[in-house]
Amino acid sequence: MPIRRILVADDEESMRWVLSKALGKKGYEVDLARDGNQAEDLFLRNSYDLAILDIKMPGISGLDLLSRFQDKRPQTLTVIMTAESSMKNAIEAMKRGAYDYITKPFDLDALDAILLKADKAREVSAEVGRLKGELKQQYHLERTVVGNSKPMQEVYKTLGRIAPSDVTVLITGESGTGKELVARAIHFNSPRLGRPFLALNCAAIPRELLESELFGFEKGAFTGAVERKAGKFEQADGGTLFLDEIGDMPLDLQAKLLRVLQEKEITRTGGNSTIQVDVRIVAATNQDLIKKVQAREFREDLFYRLNVVPINLPPLRERADDIPLLVDFFVQAAREKLGTAALGCNDDALALLQAYAWPGNVRELENTIQRAALLSPNQLLGPEDFASLYEAGKSEDHGSLEALITAKLRGSIGGMEVQELNNLYEMVLHQMERPLIQIVLEKTRGNQVKAAEVLGINRNTLRKKTQTLGIDVKKE
Repeated sequence: MPIRRILVADDEESMRWVLSKALGKKGYEVDLARDGNQAEDLFLRNSYDLAILDIKMPGISGLDLLSRFQDKRPQTLTVIMTAESSMKNAIEAMKRGAYDYITKPFDLDALDAILLKADKAREVSAEVGRLKGELKQQYHLERTVVGNSKPMQEVYKTLGRIAPSDVTVLITGESGTGKELVARAIHFNSPRLGRPFLALNCAAIPRELLESELFGFEKGAFTGAVERKAGKFEQADGGTLFLDEIGDMPLDLQAKLLRVLQEKEITRTGGNSTIQVDVRIVAATNQDLIKKVQAREFREDLFYRLNVVPINLPPLRERADDIPLLVDFFVQAAREKLGTAALGCNDDALALLQAYAWPGNVRELENTIQRAALLSPNQLLGPEDFASLYEAGKSEDHGSLEALITAKLRGSIGGMEVQELNNLYEMVLHQMERPLIQIVLEKTRGNQVKAAEVLGINRNTLRKKTQTLGIDVKKE
């Protein structure tokens, strides 16, 4: 937004008159204050894009006004003017947040230059604010991390609590559970939004190159180092560094990482001087770091330094009830990004997807839905659109009745606190018994003698169960 309304505060009437006429001719709306108290009163009652304040005024000084304005409405740009040209005044004004500083007497062209620069600064600030808003919306937890199961609700609670802080986070979970997605959600919902988010996979980079990737190197540090290069810590300064597969980091580098976390400074490879860095660390692993600590493959002190807030992402097989939500999310994403025609999956396809064990977790599900949406001519995806998945399920026994029941039970029980449950065995059997008897009676057309024989129970037992379970026996 361009500058429209300006507050001018100066105890000299001639200066107020000159500025009012000059700014008015350029189309600005100008309010005048003869001292600091009147300026503060106007500022609190009105909204200004820019304030031009004399440094010495009766009542409240320009510097004190500047501090108060910064506390109340930091988006208002403030220019300090004074008849005393001193470095002390200039430094103090800029320290308190002044946008610029001008010395009396000044040429109006100098003021025009400041106003032009201020307009551009507001334009850039508005664009940055818009982009930040878009990023925050894009990476809002509810839009990126999908699922309503109890394990995921616990993840959301933790994310909501720790995202605004600078606490170090360790994300654990199998490959494909969405660890980097959660790391990005933490960053984009934190005060570091707008600063860099950088990711580094510690397992994907040869160990001899990993140190220089993290800390950078000086020219001539090794063969091929023809110029100085900043590492990920320097590049991420002010932002977040996501260290994926931290369990694969070599022990000697673990010691250097620990020092960075403690001292908040790095030394480039081949360098001698230290460089201060302000970086939030979010680490992730699919390994059991406690076992690695016990095997002396991971430093215990680093583990506790990283594990300030642990977040464990459950595998997809333990939250099968979230699969319909994830399917809808990925189908919609495919429509928006790839222009596919699919609107969703039918019930048979959803049953197949929920029965599969998903060794690749959410990433595998996303790729599967994307592939089916691209190749299928159907708006509602069916089992035939997941033929390869069905064959894989059969070969691994994921398509069996036992596997289907297992998937359903995992999805249901995974969202419960097992310690709070009583009589789970009887409860599950009771829920399975009614549909089993009903289906068998339908198959035998209501013939209870035949149904009892198929079920392997006494006819009187079957009769009691139909009465107890409220099953209406219809003979055909």
